[in-house]
Amino acid sequence: MIYASGLRKSFGSFEAVRGIDVDVRRGEAFGFLGPNGAGKSSTMRMVAAVSPVTDGTLRILGMDPATDGPQIRARIGVCPQEDTLDTEITVRDNLFVYGRYFGLPRKEVKERVDELLEFVQLTEKANASVEDLSGGMKRRLTIARSLINRPEVLLLDEPTTGLDPQARHVVWDRLFRLKQQGVTLVLTTHYMDEAEQLTDRLVVMDKGVIVAEGSPAALIAEHSTREVAELRFGVGENEQHAGKVEDLADRVEILPDRLLLYTSDGEETIAKVHERGLQPAATLVRRSTLEDVFLRLTGRTLVD
Repeated sequence: MIYASGLRKSFGSFEAVRGIDVDVRRGEAFGFLGPNGAGKSSTMRMVAAVSPVTDGTLRILGMDPATDGPQIRARIGVCPQEDTLDTEITVRDNLFVYGRYFGLPRKEVKERVDELLEFVQLTEKANASVEDLSGGMKRRLTIARSLINRPEVLLLDEPTTGLDPQARHVVWDRLFRLKQQGVTLVLTTHYMDEAEQLTDRLVVMDKGVIVAEGSPAALIAEHSTREVAELRFGVGENEQHAGKVEDLADRVEILPDRLLLYTSDGEETIAKVHERGLQPAATLVRRSTLEDVFLRLTGRTLVD
């Protein structure tokens, strides 16, 4: 569905995407994970055929965006990072007008609008003003609008940024359903739990390059341990205690507010910490996540 080789994007002397290779298969959910400025959105704009490729090869649905841009855009859906809804018209008309941009007959658009309002659970808000919608509702409306042309590929740039946990889970549910219907999903996110929940495969990007690729479970197994023991000492004390516990774990990461001890058994590790007379203000044992993978690969957290 999407093939890129040596893909690059430059803005003057700044190179935002620095030679990446990507191969997205039909029907899968593929993710680009990384912090702001990693090159995710620049990549997505090239894939959406709205930003020209600086160098390398890019094919979308077997077509070249440099020469087949209109044909590509007719067959994909794009949910941008920022909601760009028309606040002057109703929820229903936002979808209807957008459908007409694709040249769809009025009758077909009307039927499609009703389908999508039901799909994103906004039927009761059909005649409401966009300004009256909550943030989560606006996001669902933006997703519905991106589906008006029955796209084969749906591009989602940070689909749940700014949403509360309940609204995020509603959006996740809608995306799961789309995948079950055979739509290929490509999303960017800096939420590691979102990437773990939604993607079959993903690439971790940092500073314009891909630093790892695979399924969420495979990346965690390859680059981290089964569990992580978190220790919180007083302000400014974490670093001075790191040397006292580093032999208790496979590796230790020092963050401003806590120590992370990577180990196969977090409870046992914390017990050994206490045996040495150390008394953290708080402790926590959790499973490894994609954020731990990113920290291992780049030395930075995802939300830097």
